[in-house]
Amino acid sequence: MNDVRFTLHAPCHALRPYIRYYYTMRCDRPANALTFPVGCMQLLFHRRTPLYVPELNASQHPLTVSGQTDFAAHLRSDGNTEMIAVVFRPHTSSLFLGIPSSELYDREIDGRDLDNRSLDELAVRTIESDDGHGIAAVEKWLLRQAAATLSDSSRHDITALNLDRIDKAVRTLFAAPQTTVGQLARDACLCMKQFERIFNALVGMNPKQYAGIVRFQRALALMSDRSHMPSLAAAAHASGYSDQSHFTRECRRLSGYTPAALSRVAYRNSSLFDDRA
Repeated sequence: MNDVRFTLHAPCHALRPYIRYYYTMRCDRPANALTFPVGCMQLLFHRRTPLYVPELNASQHPLTVSGQTDFAAHLRSDGNTEMIAVVFRPHTSSLFLGIPSSELYDREIDGRDLDNRSLDELAVRTIESDDGHGIAAVEKWLLRQAAATLSDSSRHDITALNLDRIDKAVRTLFAAPQTTVGQLARDACLCMKQFERIFNALVGMNPKQYAGIVRFQRALALMSDRSHMPSLAAAAHASGYSDQSHFTRECRRLSGYTPAALSRVAYRNSSLFDDRA
């Protein structure tokens, strides 16, 4: 989308363990962008015409909850797009939305279907506000939601423990995407079945699938660094792929491109390993 104005905004200190960043986007001309799985769920507030996603054969809603995906998707704007988005940490969206992330896998839903009156009211305020006031309203709501969930004495200990377990697992995958699920489970002091169930509920896909997204996003980050761009074979190795043919298969599946073709695509930048976020 060459005619898009896209701005990142950092969350307040208290929300940084849970929110990666906010972004605002405005597009005043018809545009079509190919996007890749980013490894994080998002909460979208559309002020004007929502984006159309042909792969889902549907338009987004004024208030959209966007789940984890493992396929490339186009976002089409009719030239009348303006929105605010919340990008959660990979494992934290359920803390705010009150729904297991696994229920939103490969889906985008109308946020009003969550039957959350305070979220509905937030959407009205945010959609009617400018960027600064809209983001401020979103932050206040997120802070209240986090405080309410973590102060629930009946859930606090297990919620905090599981968030910590999966946070450590995600960080391990970021550092070493080739880490086995068995090792992640052992590090979390859980049996494989327990670990996969908790990971899926919080992240929105199973650990093996998520590791695939991390590998792909790491490769995107490496290919986006023009000053230190490695060979494709080196990028594959550094990203945790077993060999270049593995890299090629996964790249085709998640982007529709071969690695060589992807390295020439304008919108190839990694969202998961973007230092600005």
